[in-house]
Amino acid sequence: MQNKPHLVVLTGAGISAESGLKTFRDSDGLWNGYNIEDVATPRAWQKNPQLVLDFYNQRRHDVLAAKPNAAHLQLAQLEAHFEVTIITQNIDDLHERAGSSRVVHLHGEIVKCRSVHTDAKLYAYDRDLRFGDLAEDGGQLRPFIVWFEEPVPMIEKAAAICTDADIFVVIGTSLQVYPAAGLIDYAPPLCPKYIVDKAISQLSGIKNIVAIQEAATTGVAKLANQLLSQQAL
Repeated sequence: MQNKPHLVVLTGAGISAESGLKTFRDSDGLWNGYNIEDVATPRAWQKNPQLVLDFYNQRRHDVLAAKPNAAHLQLAQLEAHFEVTIITQNIDDLHERAGSSRVVHLHGEIVKCRSVHTDAKLYAYDRDLRFGDLAEDGGQLRPFIVWFEEPVPMIEKAAAICTDADIFVVIGTSLQVYPAAGLIDYAPPLCPKYIVDKAISQLSGIKNIVAIQEAATTGVAKLANQLLSQQAL
């Protein structure tokens, strides 16, 4: 039996939006009424840690209330035909709940928390965090999230995964947010590439790419049909 083709999928906020999870880009730079600078940067944490914790407590509640949509489920089902690795910019766990077995989170995971001193040990984020909640090392617990202005520690692992892609797919992101947007450049030049998004920007510099300008749920269904049809040839 031949090895399954390696399908590498980069997902962004657009795939979770159809599960009801909004992003700050949906509302003129505000994230559920908050300025990003006030809740999602190291400076915000230093200024008002409880405000930051309150914001992420709410985001965690929103994620737990959301359910995987058809796009998440379709990607999980593709594991029957492909070796699928999902690299996501999203902090929710909808890919995992849909059944995907290989998920790399670039920006952390809202269902986990860590000490301010290190992310070497993660804890279940199973209750609202308050200022004064401490990790075993005595450090304040904070969400396991990569804030704006912080390095993205998983980017090198993600880049290495992309170099091994037989097929590369982008879903629900406009390829405007770096360093994640640069991952497509690590995919082999000759491998087929697809982008599924409602708003597709200029792609003239990317070779071998097919654009499916639709929402994730309908677009991923079309993508899956194309991939499976080509595999059957």
